[in-house]
Amino acid sequence: MNQLPVQRASELSIDSAPLTQWLVEGLWSDQAVGILGGEPKCCKSFLALDLAVSVASGAPCLRHFAVQRTGPVLLFPAEDSLVVVRRRLEGICSAACVGFQSLQVEVITTPTLRLDTPTDRERLTNTIQARRPRLLILDPLIRLHRVDENDASQIAALLSYLRQLQRTFQVAVLVVHHARKDASATRPGQALRGSPEYPMFSLGLWPTRFLRRSNWKKPTTLQPITRRFHSGIDSLPRSIPP
Repeated sequence: MNQLPVQRASELSIDSAPLTQWLVEGLWSDQAVGILGGEPKCCKSFLALDLAVSVASGAPCLRHFAVQRTGPVLLFPAEDSLVVVRRRLEGICSAACVGFQSLQVEVITTPTLRLDTPTDRERLTNTIQARRPRLLILDPLIRLHRVDENDASQIAALLSYLRQLQRTFQVAVLVVHHARKDASATRPGQALRGSPEYPMFSLGLWPTRFLRRSNWKKPTTLQPITRRFHSGIDSLPRSIPP
């Protein structure tokens, strides 16, 4: 008779204590699976790349948030050209005083990646198994599938695969996703486009509500901006490169 593995509660390992272990302190927990969400053109991709540089190098994220665990980062930029990605990473490395040539960020260069197809799932799984990244970044989710994003059952299957990757390879997974354009008055976790499965899926939900397109002009010098995080209690001035 085929049964599921079971272990008495008192015999479970305590080696993973404390319960919360940070990948980047205050921003993303170790092996978290979640969403970096925000309205269009609010620098979500820049934030994801800054996080990638920090985890790969150990430099504080946004020059403020300490990195607790470092390691290789695997990135798939589905919208931006590889030239743009390289230039952005070089710029972030320069701002963070990190050597670009030795940066442990590996970029998946295939033109398309479909997480709803068995072939591409197998390819991504094999790549993660071979590279063993500390962090996987997929940007943005809308370009990685062709299922109905409003259908909870279809989205649940897609997100279940990402959680399977985390559990199998102990990798943190960050997915960039768009918020609805009219979501400014909505609670952060409920502002994401599509299925209500998204906020329930996220262990590391990080909505961004800053640099709104209506009142933002590209600065010529570094200037402080405000980010409000999902906890609802942080409103911290930070700076990023223009």
